[in-house]
Amino acid sequence: MFAAAPDRNRYMLSGPLAHEGYDWWWHNFTARHETTGEEKAFFIEYFVCNPALAADKALFGGDGTRPSYGMVKVGCWGPDARQLHSFFGMKQVDIAPGDALSIRMGHNVVTETAMSGSCRISLQEAAAHPEWMSDAGSMRWQLSIDKQIHYSVGYGASAPARTLNLFEMYWHAEGIKTQYTGWVELDGERYIVTPETSFGYADKNWGGNFTSPWLWIASCDLVSKATGKRLDNSALEIGGGRPKVLGVALDKRLLAYLAYEGTGYDFNFSKPWQGSSVTFGFTEDGAQNRWSVIAKNRATQMEVDLACPRDEMLLMRYQSPDGARRHNRLWNGGTGTGEIRLFSRKGNDLAPIDTITMAHVGCEYGEYDAPGPYGS
Repeated sequence: MFAAAPDRNRYMLSGPLAHEGYDWWWHNFTARHETTGEEKAFFIEYFVCNPALAADKALFGGDGTRPSYGMVKVGCWGPDARQLHSFFGMKQVDIAPGDALSIRMGHNVVTETAMSGSCRISLQEAAAHPEWMSDAGSMRWQLSIDKQIHYSVGYGASAPARTLNLFEMYWHAEGIKTQYTGWVELDGERYIVTPETSFGYADKNWGGNFTSPWLWIASCDLVSKATGKRLDNSALEIGGGRPKVLGVALDKRLLAYLAYEGTGYDFNFSKPWQGSSVTFGFTEDGAQNRWSVIAKNRATQMEVDLACPRDEMLLMRYQSPDGARRHNRLWNGGTGTGEIRLFSRKGNDLAPIDTITMAHVGCEYGEYDAPGPYGS
């Protein structure tokens, strides 16, 4: 199991990344309607791009120019899935110095332990401003954050790697199991968030551009088939794509980690002594998107199968720090379900440890439309 590493969760855009870089803090969780009990999955992200180009108003870039803004990206998954974006000029974004996470964009605030804010986009505004990349709707939130299980990717996000700007995209998951408490209002309807049923997650990404392909799977709603009991001290995390080191693309590589009731199973290509390998597949299969992952190290094998209804997912919209929009088919969902099969391994011989059902799964997959300046 990994210790908390708040220094990796702090604001990272200095040096070259201040001129061409992004930094974001992602949160997702499940809530229930205060009167009907209907369940709904939400996400909230605080995003900063190219702060050295700071202006009073958001700069959207494109056509060879770079953007500069703070963005609050919020929304929900399900039959009415949507993503809403509010933008702020970087001169209107307040970022506290030091290791403590504290960011304010207008009235939107995020720290390690709380976040609050609101976003409202009318149909007319969404149609008139394609540069906002936003659907229409309104959302308000006030939540406390309790990050309980952490995942550190290792050397790839260490201080020396950050100082040398080794990687094009960095990742740190401070809360692969996070409990949220509070409320969310979507189009005026209030949803209550309770810790035990929030099934929450929190991580961050930063760097000079995004990866392609881009895969992410996460769940802390896990139940053992061996015992029939809920695994309250467990969480699954898988992520990665095609990392670039000093501008050179490596083969497709993923990191995978399962926290299993106090034991950590880590599959990490940056730790060669583990002898790890992670292979994956993704298919758009009729009404569902499907992921399959097989992770191995010298002692363990983990097999993951996941499906998410396509009509409950979003095609996420992002702009790269150079102004391009390359990820135009980046599937993203939060209502996936699936199974984890965990084995001890000795050579090619496998012995079952447990089979685990998972729900409320955060899931993502996308590839660039075509190679851009950073390749694909």
